[in-house]
Amino acid sequence: MDYGMILKDASAYNIQFRQGKPILIDTLSFEIYQEGRPWVAYRQFCQHFLAPLVLMAHTDIRLSQFSRIYIDGISLDLASKLLPKRTWVNFGLLSHIHLHAKSQKRFAATTTSPFSKGGTRGILPSPVSTISKVSKTALLGIIDNLETATRKLNWKPAGTEWGDYYEDTNYSSEALNDKKKAICKYLDEIKPKTLWDMGANTGLFSRLASDKGIQTISFDIDPAAVEKNYRMVQGGKKKGALPLDQQAGLLPLCLDLTNPSPAIGWANEERHSLLERGPVDAIMALALVHHLAISNNLPFPQIAQFFSTLCQYLIIEYVPKTDSQVQRMLSIRGDFFSDYTQVYFEATFSDRFSILKRENIIDTKRTLYLMENKNDS
Repeated sequence: MDYGMILKDASAYNIQFRQGKPILIDTLSFEIYQEGRPWVAYRQFCQHFLAPLVLMAHTDIRLSQFSRIYIDGISLDLASKLLPKRTWVNFGLLSHIHLHAKSQKRFAATTTSPFSKGGTRGILPSPVSTISKVSKTALLGIIDNLETATRKLNWKPAGTEWGDYYEDTNYSSEALNDKKKAICKYLDEIKPKTLWDMGANTGLFSRLASDKGIQTISFDIDPAAVEKNYRMVQGGKKKGALPLDQQAGLLPLCLDLTNPSPAIGWANEERHSLLERGPVDAIMALALVHHLAISNNLPFPQIAQFFSTLCQYLIIEYVPKTDSQVQRMLSIRGDFFSDYTQVYFEATFSDRFSILKRENIIDTKRTLYLMENKNDS
């Protein structure tokens, strides 16, 4: 608005992240502002940004998964139904979610075509966007109120299973440092440009890669761990890291590896699946295999096959049954995992990968491996 322009689109898919900063990547969304014209993307912003964030902050963080189902944003009437009553006394949320939803419903009853001006995919446009005249002062007031309502939203990452993993781990400081040294040695040997850290928790080991200028995506299923990771990314430069302009970046993302992001949208081709977004040069799977094999009943051959489709190099950690973390799992499930042995692990992964290096982590019975995909060697 300061430059006489406005955004005609407010899609969350127009945003990518760089060093923790959201970047608008769709230059075609810009158009010249016309005095008196309402903001046509108002409804879209409320559905793509405000509604998901409000639901996560005030109802349940897991409702972020709605964005996988509703590719064009969360319907405001649904958001309004799911939000607690206390949000009705918040002026911003009352205006942009609850009353907006009610006015949309009234507007829908008087609209005959689902593809009316301003609507997409059969979703009715916001009544606000169909008003013939909105002064610039009023429009700036709406935008300012939207920004205020969004900035006030907050979620404290706590109370999840793995959010405090490193405060409840069986690693000694010596073992942790030994593991870091081995990972750094492996990374220096293979020199990947891109890396995915699967089961990254708060990104402790992901930063070993990103600090070396490797473009790193840090995946974890736990929203609290991912949030903590992202806040650390936002915190700025880490001591000993490359200068910011030389860093490739670290991107924390929430992902259930046993149910990864599918291809969605029209003909399942608008947004790629996780597998279609690979392969990458390297994957790290640290303290992960026992979760897949024991908690989720996935056989080693299937795990090896999955990773082989996604990377050239694999840095993977084997955690034996004698480890306290595995013992905790088995105490709940019972030990009927006769194939969960290091010999079988190496044999099955050797079908897909060449084992280049293996190192026992001191003060533990865990083993760290560096493997190369046989299809790429």
